[in-house]
Amino acid sequence: MPMTLIKGQFRIVGASPDGDSVRFYPDNPTAFTTAGIIVKANASGGVQLRLDAIDALETHYTPPSAPQPWHQPKPLGDGASSALLELLGFTAVRRNDRGIVTSASPDRTPGYILTRFADKYGRAVSMTFAGARRGRGSDGSSVYLELAELRRSVNYQLLASGWVYPTFYSKLYFDLREELASASVAARDQRVGVWSDDATLPGFSLKSRAQVTDELVILPKLFRRLAEYLVLDDSGGVNLAGFQAFLAAHNDRLFTVPAGQATTFETLIQRRRQSLNLTLPPEQIVFIEA
Repeated sequence: MPMTLIKGQFRIVGASPDGDSVRFYPDNPTAFTTAGIIVKANASGGVQLRLDAIDALETHYTPPSAPQPWHQPKPLGDGASSALLELLGFTAVRRNDRGIVTSASPDRTPGYILTRFADKYGRAVSMTFAGARRGRGSDGSSVYLELAELRRSVNYQLLASGWVYPTFYSKLYFDLREELASASVAARDQRVGVWSDDATLPGFSLKSRAQVTDELVILPKLFRRLAEYLVLDDSGGVNLAGFQAFLAAHNDRLFTVPAGQATTFETLIQRRRQSLNLTLPPEQIVFIEA
């Protein structure tokens, strides 16, 4: 399917990349503008990427009105970030106590992205690749992403190794989504990465906030909504009685595959008192892009 090819470099020093987002510097400073993609660039021309179709455990998510960031279990969150940087060609990555990269070898690596649009935060939603692209395709041109090339993307490799959850949105092409879903199912069958401890599908009983940040391995979309809900309770409690009403108010619209049912996120979350579980595997959920 046609996407815009943009060549450039990845740089991580001074940034805090996680498992599904990294900073990219296009070789052509006008590449995004020429493609009609509205991104937010820093003073040096760097653009934050959102790696399409994947969601890594959160390493520093700050819910609205929260005094400090929340995180998910660090071994898998930090592991996804390390896996991403290794796939992009970085080694000897060092960070400070705030998670900001202070040094890496090398300090930049070449690569390219295939993209069509940016999200509401100005991040280019991209299939991301290390190194030079094989075959033809000039910088800024419209190219077709075949499945063989998709399998070489960082997105696919992180899914296939189980470091990230699949999180699909409606602008993702059908054939790409199907291939990525297959990779994720295979990782779940092998119980690797997040799937070795996933509590999203089997469910969990919530007893404390420490569970959310330090123990529970759950779909990051569910984690973010749960964190946003819990910070509203100044007492530090974890009462889930109002959680589904809270989800309904967010109106996270989606459709399911292959059934094609149009619905919202809260209808797929089952609550029994203090227990929650997702009733469909995440690769069968397609969120409507905001």
